[in-house]
Amino acid sequence: MREKTIFELIVEGAVPCNKVLEDNDFLAFHDINPRAPIHILVIPKKHFRDFQEFEPELMAKMTRFIQELAVLLELDKKGYRLVSNCGKGSGQEVFHLHFHILGGFESLKDKTPPKTLF
Repeated sequence: MREKTIFELIVEGAVPCNKVLEDNDFLAFHDINPRAPIHILVIPKKHFRDFQEFEPELMAKMTRFIQELAVLLELDKKGYRLVSNCGKGSGQEVFHLHFHILGGFESLKDKTPPKTLF
């Protein structure tokens, strides 16, 4: 039996998070090691190792959830990056599907997002 990921423990409530938005299927919370002025992680509550395992039917729901989150954070007008690493070779570190929402770059001194964040 595999060990639970940190994200599964967060969903269970065993590990705290700084929650931004939640519904029956998904959870969004602040990354503990932000790479942008706004850095939110979005995860499905059900475990999927990565994007290759994700159910296409749930992707439609996740799209709607992420769009709602972008509006809530006022990133829908300002712009944001949406990133998901798939597999060890891509740099994925937590093997539970998650998307990074990165924004708020307009608050930086030079207002230019870094070329690479991961």
